[in-house]
Amino acid sequence: MSERTGIVALAPPEPAGAEASRADAGPAPRPATLTSRAAWALSDVWVVARRTILRLVRRPDELLGTLLIPVMAVVMFGLVFGDAFGAAMGAGGSDYREFLLPGLFALTMAFGIGNTTIGIAADVRGGVVDRMRTLPMSPRALLTGRAVADVAIAVVELGIVMGLGAVLGWEWHGSLGAAVAAVGLLLALRLAFSWIGILLGLLVSGPEAAMKYFALVFPLAMVADTIVPTALMPGWLGAIAQWNPLSATVIAVRDLFGAGGGADVAGTWVGEHALLLAIAWPALIVVVCSLLARRRLARLSR
Repeated sequence: MSERTGIVALAPPEPAGAEASRADAGPAPRPATLTSRAAWALSDVWVVARRTILRLVRRPDELLGTLLIPVMAVVMFGLVFGDAFGAAMGAGGSDYREFLLPGLFALTMAFGIGNTTIGIAADVRGGVVDRMRTLPMSPRALLTGRAVADVAIAVVELGIVMGLGAVLGWEWHGSLGAAVAAVGLLLALRLAFSWIGILLGLLVSGPEAAMKYFALVFPLAMVADTIVPTALMPGWLGAIAQWNPLSATVIAVRDLFGAGGGADVAGTWVGEHALLLAIAWPALIVVVCSLLARRRLARLSR
């Protein structure tokens, strides 16, 4: 505005089509160097992970829903029916709790798949995924950020269930390093189930369908060396349960916590190589499901 005349000076009009040219220019170019691209990708992953974590903080009922089944199982099987199950196994109630709790830790990791599947399905239906893809953001960050958030949330869930187990008398008998390794295996299992949930969330028609598919996880989680030993199952079912990825993690975690892998798997190939399988199964699941999920995401954006 001119001080003498008080007239506002207007910018000259843009040439015709200039605004459209800016709109068609697309997002800002990605950094050229490998280091800057990696830093950008990590920043994108953190943005998506932070969004997921903050949403859970605002809606803690989702976390409570995930913890409900494991917490009830700890109370029912560990406190109410612990002596009966221990007698069936030829052990006392305290010995059964040493057997039970690592299995319930693994179940806590597995049941988190429900929130993952429903969350991804809701984001797809609500257009959140499409809006994020229009931003100058790494496509992989959309899925990887969710998986990272799930693992971070799983740390809290695992701490709650472990604390409840300690109240009931459970404790580890190994070294601190072995306990940390056991927690690492459990979080690796959660990462694997997170990618399964991400893939399912991209495949289903919506959150309602995702809730129905979650019902299929329950029998899969039960047919494992989690709550009862495979030796007490029918022969054919026990053989299937031993090769369940959950069983490998549970057997390895029991051993690392100092409770022993379990007499029912002693001498079997699965029992002898439980630690190897507890690493290999999640790694295989993550690789396969992440590749399939990225392909599915690319198809949805067409």
